[in-house]
Amino acid sequence: MLLAIDIGNTHVVLGVYRDKELVADWRISTRLERSEDEAGMLVRELFAFKGLDFKDITAAVIASVVPPLTPVIENMCQQYLHLRPLVVGPGTKTGMPIRYDNPHEVGADRIVNAVAAYDRYGGPVIVVDFGTATTFDAISAQGEYLGGAIAPGIGISVEALFRYAAKLPRVEIVKPRAVIGKNTVSSMQSGIVYGFLGQIEGIVSRMQKELGGKAAVVATGGLSRLFGQESPLIDAVDPYLTLEGLRLIYERNLRAGAGAPPAS
Repeated sequence: MLLAIDIGNTHVVLGVYRDKELVADWRISTRLERSEDEAGMLVRELFAFKGLDFKDITAAVIASVVPPLTPVIENMCQQYLHLRPLVVGPGTKTGMPIRYDNPHEVGADRIVNAVAAYDRYGGPVIVVDFGTATTFDAISAQGEYLGGAIAPGIGISVEALFRYAAKLPRVEIVKPRAVIGKNTVSSMQSGIVYGFLGQIEGIVSRMQKELGGKAAVVATGGLSRLFGQESPLIDAVDPYLTLEGLRLIYERNLRAGAGAPPAS
């Protein structure tokens, strides 16, 4: 089985695949101080809860936007799974041309999402990822990664509002009953939800014009379900898009003979 690991700034998402089937997945907090031994013990406990064992894993693939954590998770795989993971980065075979001024600048998670979106939905397609940052990525009809936009994430934006506006309380990010709020909490929820909805639809509609017309729009990440329900521009909500992209990239590298070898 394949262990796919997506290391993000807020969460680390893990998924176990049996061939093309995702049989288990977990989301844990990103902690820079976590050691490879702590990571190994945590993963072992998560596996045990789902009836899995380290010996069930025959391969691993990693995408990371947190450089200090990458070697920690790599070493965890080597010490506890006895295999060397494939780390998505420059030189990794993705099967997708990258039309960026400097392809090395593109985050691994964005390319992984793009690969999965094009495989599942065809092109042109736009991916909106609700992570620590909200990212928008455009893929052409020919399956080329064209670029995109990066905006402050909803979570960190709202946290800044709480921190710098002393009289405003913390509120749950949910759809309010009406746009016109009748109290402070509902007014804040309205501003958060419909404010970011306007940002999302504005960027997506402009990207669609640059792509020459209608492009499919796929949402993924933490708040994708909420905004996917609210926006008619979002065609699909796919919470496992990144894990699926990792599986596809591992398989493409394996077929090309570039899969990571077992750890010695």
